[in-house]
This record gives sequence, structure tokens and C-alpha cells, in this order.
Amino acid sequence: MEELVARVTQATGLDATTAQTAIGHILAFLQKEGPATEVNQLIAAMPGSEAAIAQAGSGEGGGGLMGMLGGMMGGGVMALGQKLMSAGVPMNQMQPLGRELFAYGREKAGEDVMGPIVGSIPGLSQFV
Repeated sequence: MEELVARVTQATGLDATTAQTAIGHILAFLQKEGPATEVNQLIAAMPGSEAAIAQAGSGEGGGGLMGMLGGMMGGGVMALGQKLMSAGVPMNQMQPLGRELFAYGREKAGEDVMGPIVGSIPGLSQFV
């Protein structure tokens, strides 16, 4: 996980704590919304990912206008964006964050795992 956090901080300028929390939120989102088999393979291929998910989950919350919008739209990528903003990720850093995380996932788990994950979640492809 340290390698991924370092890559995300370099690509986005986020601090390591914020980067790790954001990674945890994204992986938790993938667990909820993505195909279970491929998401489990991805998590298994990324040591430390379960701890990052647990850490991000312990900081649940966040409301405001984006929370309301995410709820009205049924959650999905909009709700993930709200969680990331609540964790301190600026809107303009979400795409570089997603690109780095998914590139790392492709390196560790392969395109056979990442392709179905991206393809199964509406709106996700714009962030990877």
C-alpha cells in the first residue's frame, strides 16, 4: 500500500493520510458496486487494501449539498465523489487519483480483473 500511496501523492499533491483515506473510499466503493469476483481479486493483489478500506469506513460521514445530490442520484460515482471531497480530495484531483489507482490495479491484478470492474460501474470510466 505504501507504493500506491506514494504514487498517488506524487500524481495529485495530496498528503499521504488523505491519499490513503481516498484509496480506502474508492476500494470500498468498488466492493459495494463492482463485480465481487474481480474486486476480491484486486483487493487480494494489493496488500494493505483491506486495512485502507477499514480505515476509510471508520471515518464515514459527510453531508451537505453533495451528500444530498449523491443520495438523490442513488449514490454511485456521485456519492463516491462526495466522500472523496469530504476526505479532502479537491474535485480537480479525483481524476488523477483514479487514474493512478487503476493503473496500479492493472499492474498488480491485470486487465482481466480491472476491465470488468470499470465496465460494470456506470460513470466510473470518466475517472480512470
